[in-house]
Amino acid sequence: MRHPLVMGNWKLNGSKTVVKELIAGLRNELSSVDGCGVAIAPPVMYLDQAKHALSGSQIVLGAQNVDVNLSGAFTGEVSADMLKDVGAQYIIIGHSERRTYHKESDELIAKKFALLKAAGLIPVLCIGETEAENEAGKTEEVCARQIDAVLKTQGAEAFNGVVIAYEPVWAIGTGKSATPAQAQAVHKFIRDHIAKENHAVAAQVILQYGGSVNDKNAAELFAQPDIDGALVGGASLKADAFAAIVKAAAVAKNA
Repeated sequence: MRHPLVMGNWKLNGSKTVVKELIAGLRNELSSVDGCGVAIAPPVMYLDQAKHALSGSQIVLGAQNVDVNLSGAFTGEVSADMLKDVGAQYIIIGHSERRTYHKESDELIAKKFALLKAAGLIPVLCIGETEAENEAGKTEEVCARQIDAVLKTQGAEAFNGVVIAYEPVWAIGTGKSATPAQAQAVHKFIRDHIAKENHAVAAQVILQYGGSVNDKNAAELFAQPDIDGALVGGASLKADAFAAIVKAAAVAKNA
């Protein structure tokens, strides 16, 4: 049985004050919510502060990226072992901003995926097409290629206990969002694509939707059978807006 998961990606935002106040707000807003997993991914320098602020709550710590190396002369990088050491569990990889601004390839992201699995961490693998690819009818082709980078090198079993976040690039931070029917169609394609290799693995993969998810569209998105939660950007920086999304997920999935 899949459990819904809503994760907040804070991106390049925050301060010590923001971490303190935002987590306090989340703890207050979500104290009585049941039936939906919650995780947040602050910038790496705030992970330790966030871990302590989350202590005793049900909110899980995540991180926004990982390097392919575990140690050595790689200035500025952060390893899987380091993230595990500070208590992060869900690690975002393959986000479109990393693919675009840092030219990260499918192959590099697959290496990160393998490292996280080996370290006992949970990859949150982001996939999705650009607006041009969407208009050219290449959504399924792009998503399949990005999944296959892992599937063809590590096997379907690698997706046990993993999260895949479908984020159409044209909907991230734009205010645009796929309709619930559009999002469901792609989520079903993703699950079916993995099922061609292993039905049991495909059935348990948590599939999140990301891309301008907010308190207005969350409930309808989560009512779709293959959408298990959300990877939330901007709305995760406001405790009340993020909590509304979590509550919508919990209600939809408990129904």
